[in-house]
Amino acid sequence: MTTTMHATGLPAGLAPFADTLSALTPALALAIGPMVRRIDALVGDREPLVAHEGTLDGYGGLARRGRWDQLLPSEWLLAEELPDEFLRRLVDGELLHVAPEYREPSLRGRVVVLVDAGPAQAGAGRLVQLAALVVLHRRAAARGSQLVVGVLGDDPEKWLTGGLAELLPRWLNGRRDTEPDARTVARAAEALDADDESWLLTAPALAAELPARRRTLASEVCAWGADGATHVRLTLGGATAELPLPASEIAVRALRGAEFRRGGPVVVSLPGVPDLRLPTFTSPSRTLLARGRGARSLVAVRVPDPGAPMGGVRRHFLPGPVVAAARIGRRLITLVVDGHELATHVIGRPLGSGRREPVSRQKVALDDALLAELLEEPVLPVQLDGEALLCPLAGRWWRILPDGSVRYDRAVSSDATHPARPRFSWARESDGSGGARPGNADGEADYVFGGEATAWSRDGELWRVLGSDGRGTKIVVPPDAQVIGLVRQAESTALITLAMAGRLVRSVRPDGSRTLSRFSGGAMPPVVHPTLPLIAAEPKRGRIVVGDAVSGQVHMTLGSNT
Repeated sequence: MTTTMHATGLPAGLAPFADTLSALTPALALAIGPMVRRIDALVGDREPLVAHEGTLDGYGGLARRGRWDQLLPSEWLLAEELPDEFLRRLVDGELLHVAPEYREPSLRGRVVVLVDAGPAQAGAGRLVQLAALVVLHRRAAARGSQLVVGVLGDDPEKWLTGGLAELLPRWLNGRRDTEPDARTVARAAEALDADDESWLLTAPALAAELPARRRTLASEVCAWGADGATHVRLTLGGATAELPLPASEIAVRALRGAEFRRGGPVVVSLPGVPDLRLPTFTSPSRTLLARGRGARSLVAVRVPDPGAPMGGVRRHFLPGPVVAAARIGRRLITLVVDGHELATHVIGRPLGSGRREPVSRQKVALDDALLAELLEEPVLPVQLDGEALLCPLAGRWWRILPDGSVRYDRAVSSDATHPARPRFSWARESDGSGGARPGNADGEADYVFGGEATAWSRDGELWRVLGSDGRGTKIVVPPDAQVIGLVRQAESTALITLAMAGRLVRSVRPDGSRTLSRFSGGAMPPVVHPTLPLIAAEPKRGRIVVGDAVSGQVHMTLGSNT
């Protein structure tokens, strides 16, 4: 038997998924094709993208059922010429009608997929999740929205976005040692917006704990062979299906990520952004913040995942000079100066009740001299802790409450280059990166944090690095260099250093170092993302470069290319 193949190398039945399946090798795309088609049918039957009622929006094809006024003219001709055949087709349901389509309000929310990465979903369950992600990625594209993948148990700030080629390896690495429960799902659901379409990919046990939850796709192995599992049973609502799994050899390679196509970095040039300066990362999100023209101007740029299209560039003109800002979820929270007060201005969904009283600048030691100095530096971060905002000012973290009251929270971690007024650096703040001080480390050691890892040194040259997985290593830093960041990328760990002479930036690993020449030079030190292997620098006035902190590969440039 022959199979019709399209120019993409896929069977005709998989042609609608060609763009999405391009993130996989042809062998894996063909192997999971039956699961992709069946899951697409299950999802489409339960959650169609086309409305069944509302305002008529034209006709989308032919159907065997419909009203009499929708019957094709050729069928009426058949009734006149061959009435017996017309009656036979009527009884057997073979008459053709035009199929109307209806318009419904535009769906603007994200397609959010919550995935169970516990032991019960290892192996076959992960293959089902892979096929489901292909289907739901295409669904998100069809409605013009974004696919977001959240591993149950992860903070929503760490949920995955971007192109499928970049997203799949990160999803595959999100394995967990424990099973999630209904409370884990409830906590994840709290981060969803009202317009989001939320799906849960899990095992039947967790699905049984959530009988009222819509859009739950449960999978379990239902047949075994000599080489392992051969079939899985899928359940979505009241519908079930049994599907064959890919052959063991290609399945194992898929579960190791060997059948994923890696997307190359996207280099983006935006020459039309005026007077962009002082870039920084102020939260775990992929949002880069930079000052624009004047103290009240703030530019927010979403740094794309490698291989993903360019994110949005938003220019904001705030009510007063911007002191601190951060992208938290889908909000941009800013602290701006209003005369003798510090006011909260939120772009996006309001915080709590929405009304927040301003704070006297005197309460947070923000005098005119310090304000003038801060406006010539990158904006400071803001953190959200319940109803309170946390902001580092004058060497202290302040807790700002909705009623305008202020409490001292803790000291900003000291920076040896500015002993009189510690300059804020995520590298020395453990709560921004998920790292933690080891209990057995010397209390006088210099610490840096990043990517859920910790590094410390007594002499500034020999650094000991400890990851969240308990694995340790050592890195030797040149004596003339200051450590400004710690990054992890897959199995690679690197300290980002800045040589004070010439402002030369290097990525120093246990097995060697790399000079990041594109990020060296500028009047201000580069900034390293607190959790991701990203670095941003302003090597010359009006030009900002953002890229990979380990390899030095530039992902995007902002401002002038000259």
